[in-house]
Amino acid sequence: MSGSSHSQVTAPHGGNPVLRAIGWLSQASGVIAALLIVASVLVTCQMIFIRFVLNGSTIWQTEGVTYMMIGATMLGLPYVQYLRGHVNVDLLPLMLPSAARKALAFLVLGLTLAIAGGMLWHGYLFWHEAWDWGETSNTPWNPKLWVPYVALPLGFGLYALQLTADFVAMTLKIEEPFGLSAEATLTDIAERAD
Repeated sequence: MSGSSHSQVTAPHGGNPVLRAIGWLSQASGVIAALLIVASVLVTCQMIFIRFVLNGSTIWQTEGVTYMMIGATMLGLPYVQYLRGHVNVDLLPLMLPSAARKALAFLVLGLTLAIAGGMLWHGYLFWHEAWDWGETSNTPWNPKLWVPYVALPLGFGLYALQLTADFVAMTLKIEEPFGLSAEATLTDIAERAD
């Protein structure tokens, strides 16, 4: 292993209590997502034990694990954004001058917010329809579908909130566009890598 140490990059808040609260919500969402993954693993192990050791049948486990994994994925969105864990290719931003880099960062955040907002709206409609109509899964377990569907508007809502916090942090100059200093260039990054 190399001697370099890497610290986890998180969304800066600059002491702003609103940005700090949004960051806390994103972290709490990440904890819930992680707990859903752990629960999914435990339920899968229980299902395997019942089927192959006790030679019994299972009713709800496969469907429950599917719903928990979808929930974990949706609730994990704001946490991954908070950690800056989404794929980031910074070749173009490094090639741009500072003003163009900032404009590109605002454009990317704006487009991402628009897509997350659209998914939030459609997820809400999907959830509300299941709630209003009392839809069930029509399986032997037959759960109410509004319960797993609530992860869609909740996850995308928290994701949009974290994106909005990032937009505000960049506007208030708490965070640099793409996390790069204004002076950073492609040459600087290449020299640091050597």
